[in-house]
Amino acid sequence: QVQLVESGGGLVQAGGSLRLSCAASGDTSSISASGWYRQAPGKQREFVAAISSGGSTNYADSVKGRFTISRDNAKNTVYLQMNSLKPEDTAVYYCNAFTARTYWGQGTQVTVSS
Repeated sequence: QVQLVESGGGLVQAGGSLRLSCAASGDTSSISASGWYRQAPGKQREFVAAISSGGSTNYADSVKGRFTISRDNAKNTVYLQMNSLKPEDTAVYYCNAFTARTYWGQGTQVTVSS
């Protein structure tokens, strides 16, 4: 079992920055990859970024060059640094972790005002 807790969301003006954190606990040694997804009101949940246990990263086209995913293995924490935020980035952001199954956090709200 893996538990995930996101933090760092909030309200920011367009052009601003936020850093989201996802702290994992439980059987963290079994995590092979972690990622961030987001869901805006009335829309489906969509992929944002992912990072493998080896450090390889992947990003959605909509956030490339603006968002950076990273991990601190000593703290069992994955981060999402979000720069140059746009109103269309407004969503609930969820982190996940892949083992033999996929675990999800509870989500953290990010609101970008224009």
